[in-house]
Amino acid sequence: MNNSSVVTLVIQHKVRADALAHYETWLRHTVGVARRQPGHLDVNVIRPDANGGQFTTVVRFADAGQLRAWVDSPERQRLVAEVLPLLEEGDQTRIHDDPEFWFTPSSTAATQPARWKQAVLTYLVICPMTLLVPLLLAPLFAKVPPLGGPLASNLLVNLCVILPVVFFIMPWVTRRCAGWLRR
Repeated sequence: MNNSSVVTLVIQHKVRADALAHYETWLRHTVGVARRQPGHLDVNVIRPDANGGQFTTVVRFADAGQLRAWVDSPERQRLVAEVLPLLEEGDQTRIHDDPEFWFTPSSTAATQPARWKQAVLTYLVICPMTLLVPLLLAPLFAKVPPLGGPLASNLLVNLCVILPVVFFIMPWVTRRCAGWLRR
């Protein structure tokens, strides 16, 4: 693993039905602790649908050394020991050094969805955004002509598409389409 690249830790917990409220409290605390670790970039918690207790937490760190320091830290070991009684299948973790964390399956299956499904889902998210964002920014470009130039407008439109897609839309869409992605 290249220590100079972003790495992703995927944590899966199958929570006992009678322990969901206690787990949520533990999870809020643990996410706060993880956010304070050196190199922490972001965290995304994928909660279970109405039929299960499978939580998937995706944590990104700036490099593998910083992630390894967090995973091996006495603080995380203490947190894991605290949560184990609430879980059915223990603390399941995987480390990824690739950017495809959007498409990490929410089940414990190790296989990635078919590339064509990833492409279709990405297209269905990106296409409306690239149509809608320029329309929404058009009044701004009209009021501030330097922002409407080819380079400035392209940079601004791309920023307004990429940030919500990466941090909000794709995680939400992949949770909603998890069943289809796994088939």
